[in-house]
Amino acid sequence: MNDETTELAAEGHRVWHVPDCFLPGTSVGDTPSHEAFCVLNVSGTEAQVGLTFYFADREPISTDVRVPARRNIHLRSDQAEMIGVALPADVPYACRIRSSVPVTVQYSRLDAQEGYELMTTSAIPVA
Repeated sequence: MNDETTELAAEGHRVWHVPDCFLPGTSVGDTPSHEAFCVLNVSGTEAQVGLTFYFADREPISTDVRVPARRNIHLRSDQAEMIGVALPADVPYACRIRSSVPVTVQYSRLDAQEGYELMTTSAIPVA
C-alpha cells in the first residue's frame, strides 16, 4: 500500500447515528418524499454496513448492505428493495449505522408533502 491508500483506509468512522429520521407518507408532484443514507467508502476494502432502525413504540428493524471499495451509495428509505427492509411512513425513527471499515455518512430528507423541502446533514460519528 502507498501512503495515500493507507491514509484513505483510516478516514471516516465505523459507527454513525442519525437520531431524527422521518419518511413522509405523502407527496405532491412527480418526486416522492424520501430520505437517503449516503455512505462513502474511500478505503480499498468493501464495507459491510449494518443499519438498525429504532422506534419509540416498536422493536428495532435491522438490515445489511455492502458498499464496494472506493465507492458511495445512496440508500433511499422509500425503496425497500434498496435497503432490504420496508420502513413505515409517517413514523419518527432513528438509525444506527455500523461498518466493517471506516466510512462517512450523510443523511438527507426530501419532504414533498406541500411543495419541496430538502434537508441534509452529516450523521453523528460515534468514537
